[in-house]
Amino acid sequence: MKKYLENDVTDERIFHQRRKILTALGIAGSSLLLPDFARAQAVLTENSELNPTPEDKVIGYNNFYEFGVGKEDPQQYARDFKTNPWTLSVDGEVHNPLTLDWDDLHQRFALQERIYRFRCVEAWSMVIPWLGFELNQLLKAANPTGNAKYVRFETLYDPQQMPGQRDRYFGGGIAYPYIEGLSIQEAMHPLTLMAVGVYGKTLLPQNGAPVRLAVPWKYGFKSIKSIVKITLTEQQPLNTWQKLAPNEYGFYANVNPQVDHPRWSQASERVIGSGGLFSAKRQPTLMFNGYAEQVAWLYRDLDLRTYF
Repeated sequence: MKKYLENDVTDERIFHQRRKILTALGIAGSSLLLPDFARAQAVLTENSELNPTPEDKVIGYNNFYEFGVGKEDPQQYARDFKTNPWTLSVDGEVHNPLTLDWDDLHQRFALQERIYRFRCVEAWSMVIPWLGFELNQLLKAANPTGNAKYVRFETLYDPQQMPGQRDRYFGGGIAYPYIEGLSIQEAMHPLTLMAVGVYGKTLLPQNGAPVRLAVPWKYGFKSIKSIVKITLTEQQPLNTWQKLAPNEYGFYANVNPQVDHPRWSQASERVIGSGGLFSAKRQPTLMFNGYAEQVAWLYRDLDLRTYF
């Protein structure tokens, strides 16, 4: 696997001062002091050639329909979104229900830096340096029962702060609050991250502050933002986009270049930051977004055309 330097990912000065080289899927030998965070380990989980994504693209080009359907809308309309204080509850099929506040999310679990591919179902991609903790740490603290087969996630419902939730047209016709889900095996996988920061800093509202999922082998809509509730359940949850258009969006949403969206091909992707809207570089899409070696075993008995 390739080794990356800091400037292969971002030109942020803070990154230049922090690390030299990270080994793919390895852990750096010393802890690092990150802005706004406790000490953390730096982890690189990238496994192929990628172009860097400038920070301004990551924070300025977003899908977050609670703040509008345009890519620039979230940065504009989430500017005053209040993310502290915050409460995240964990309930359902657990022996130890939890309620976490903002401090818990940033201090209770060891934070790591993960550089992940990000592939949108709309066939564009980025490379993003997240800060966060493995979801399995949180789930283990809640101690799932033997009936926990799935994990359901819910975004904050606050129409006063989120204009897309109070205006059907502005919010894309979605039934809110936004719901997502994973199987318990997917949720416990070490690549599944609860992200609380990006580019060495706390998440901005448009990126899903104060806490969001980052599941790098799935299409971006699975990585739910601004989470307030996690429920472990025996039944597979009905996700927001699956409910809205089940012929277009399935429960699993694994990146798969062999299964097209009904309205466009998934065989290639437009690389954000590599040019303008019509001049951006296109590259082949990789199975499981390049993480097949780590996650393909989860689906060895699943027909990925039927269970897309």
